Amino acid sequence: MTAKIGILTVSDRASRGQYEDLSGPAIIDTLTAYLSSPWQAVRMLVEDEQPLIEQALRTLSDDEGCALIITTGGTGPAKRDVTPEATEAVCDKMMPGFGELMRQESLKYVPTAILSRQTAGIRNQALIINLPGKPKAIKQCLDAVFPAVPYCIDLLEGPYLTCDDAVIQVFRPKS
Repeated sequence: MTAKIGILTVSDRASRGQYEDLSGPAIIDTLTAYLSSPWQAVRMLVEDEQPLIEQALRTLSDDEGCALIITTGGTGPAKRDVTPEATEAVCDKMMPGFGELMRQESLKYVPTAILSRQTAGIRNQALIINLPGKPKAIKQCLDAVFPAVPYCIDLLEGPYLTCDDAVIQVFRPKS
């Protein structure tokens, strides 16, 4: 079974074509390195508007059937940064450990990591993870949290994701 993974870039400038979306491709590159099981990216790009972000998350989860949705952008303290609010609005359960670990990891590199509001949650059978907007930070955050992602997808009865152990080691409890 090919896993569908939603990649949602939240950016006013990129959505208007004023700025090239570097974050979405950075997520794809990272997942391509990690995953050894078949997967398909479903990409979307929206402005920093909460109703648009919420609709995109619902579309990726409910209509596209994505087991994992990774957002990038809109997680800071600026007035237009509303990705965490949109995520919380559409999720059935929040998974705060993801954001806690990502901030902890980012603090190794920049003291401003405490300004980030990344979070994660579950909508139906999809795990939604908010990442920052910088490609370097995306890789750092995914390296930190991805070891738990395949098992979380298992618990949501989603597709069985396997990874290249030479690139990233995932954790699944022994049965």
